[in-house]
Amino acid sequence: MQIQRSSLKYLRIALDLLSLIGAFLASFILAMNSTDHQIFNVFLLISTVGMVVWLLSSHSNGLYDEFRSRNFSFEVIVLIKNLFVTTISLIIIIFLLKETLFSRIFILYFTLFALLLLTLQRLILRKLLNQLRKRGRNLRNLLIVGAGDVGKNFFETIHENPQFGYRVIGFLDDSIKAFLNGKYLGNLNQLDTVLSNRHIDDVIVALPNYASERLEWVITTCEKYTTRVKIIPDYFKFTSGRYDVSLFGSFPIISVRTDRINEFHWQLIKRTADLVISILSFIFIFSWLFPLIGILIKLDSKGPILFKQERWGKNNKKFNVYKFRSMTIKSRDTDKKGRYIQARKGDPRITRVGRLLRKSNLDELPQFINVLKGEMSIVGPRPHPIPLNLESKDKVRYYMLRHLVKSGITGWAQVNGLRGEIRSTEEMQKRVDYDLWYIENWSFYLDMQIIASTVFKMFKGDPNAY
Repeated sequence: MQIQRSSLKYLRIALDLLSLIGAFLASFILAMNSTDHQIFNVFLLISTVGMVVWLLSSHSNGLYDEFRSRNFSFEVIVLIKNLFVTTISLIIIIFLLKETLFSRIFILYFTLFALLLLTLQRLILRKLLNQLRKRGRNLRNLLIVGAGDVGKNFFETIHENPQFGYRVIGFLDDSIKAFLNGKYLGNLNQLDTVLSNRHIDDVIVALPNYASERLEWVITTCEKYTTRVKIIPDYFKFTSGRYDVSLFGSFPIISVRTDRINEFHWQLIKRTADLVISILSFIFIFSWLFPLIGILIKLDSKGPILFKQERWGKNNKKFNVYKFRSMTIKSRDTDKKGRYIQARKGDPRITRVGRLLRKSNLDELPQFINVLKGEMSIVGPRPHPIPLNLESKDKVRYYMLRHLVKSGITGWAQVNGLRGEIRSTEEMQKRVDYDLWYIENWSFYLDMQIIASTVFKMFKGDPNAY
């Protein structure tokens, strides 16, 4: 029943708040030596603000969304992100209140206790629910109408995840499919009989889009038995793993893929981080490193210090990308047929200093100029030379979707080892898949992870960098 799901949601919220209260009290007892009444009042204010921030953040990241279909590991990851936001908020509140008695040890205790209690109570709750479901309780009985690809994939998802708490009673379809294996209950005309003879909580409609007349009949029949109907639109075969459903007036609109990285507030945060990191890098590192690299390039070979090349950025807008020159000035980018010549291992066009720069990724550092100009971001899909774009856009699936966002100095594909020479369409496809995963799963934390991984690889060395 819907009430049961809502009740479970509110139970989870209540348990989380109790866990947070327990973490606050334990931290206060262990970290605070004062019995001052005023300090206790401040503690109440801080803990109240912490719980309010927790609830607001959990609403934003969907911590309390549909519980049955969430894996435990996924929920813990969201929980940790939520706890991180709450902890940062507490640090800011304590700083603004200038309460020196609330030391770093208080924050440390709170974070550890909260993580322990929140994770433990979730684990216990799941164990209890799983035990109930093994005994046949707290299960929802599903009837799937339609045994095509959509219905089959949905059934396999339920079968592979018994912890979701669903039980498929059977299928109705106008033709028997081999995979049904005893789950076939008849054709669609048997719906009335099945609903009257079996206890069905939800009817899942997985009919193809052209069966709209049958869909209307299924809904009308289910309503006679007060059975809830849920529809899996066949359009979802065109969507990515991250799609969005919204209302445009009274019309439901399905966005086939989402990219929250382009939402204004996230763009503002990402741009601010780009500017802060770039400016600090120029002040403390590039101010002495750039002249040093420039001198080495000049001593090693004739030609300019910087190399610039036209590439495509966000929305296919052209811009000049800057790099330290790593090849001789007589090098050609394309062959006689206009095909782009990629840098290869032992490429004779690369200078001695250039080989060192490329190996350590130092040749990419001038692209921070592009970041300051707003043409690039520190993290994003790497911009490819225009000839390579022209070669790939019709051969590689979803290739041009990389340009939904700003190009990056480093990216998710690069930190996963996908860099250097591209020898086949399959290799390019893999890079594009990583880039699209980044766009659809972007978060500020992911950007920081990629930057940290890139810095680590610069010191460690990358076998694909040449």
